[in-house]
Amino acid sequence: MEWKFALLAGVLTSVGIYMLLGRHMLSLVFGLSLLGSAANLVVFAGGRVRDGAAPLIPIGFSAPPEAIANPLPQALVLTAIVIGFGIAAFALALSVAAYHRLGTADPETMTDAEGQTP
Repeated sequence: MEWKFALLAGVLTSVGIYMLLGRHMLSLVFGLSLLGSAANLVVFAGGRVRDGAAPLIPIGFSAPPEAIANPLPQALVLTAIVIGFGIAAFALALSVAAYHRLGTADPETMTDAEGQTP
């Protein structure tokens, strides 16, 4: 099961890097989002995904009686999803504002406009 997650993380990483190298700002935003998803998947798979029980210890026990799911990677990934969504929303708003101000979504053309003052 973990090899499937590793393969999917590799595909997401390669597609994300390919999109980051694109010539459109929207492609950059999607590539950034895909790289964040790949990182989340690596953290989640590193926590040894199991079909075990919920990460709860019954009252009176000092340890779980059976194999349980690891709650730490789940909490880290949930936090990273929220942060990634905020970064993607900010990057999208920034690219839309740059498009309206400069009239182009091509990053190479945007660097040509650095010396000009509107």
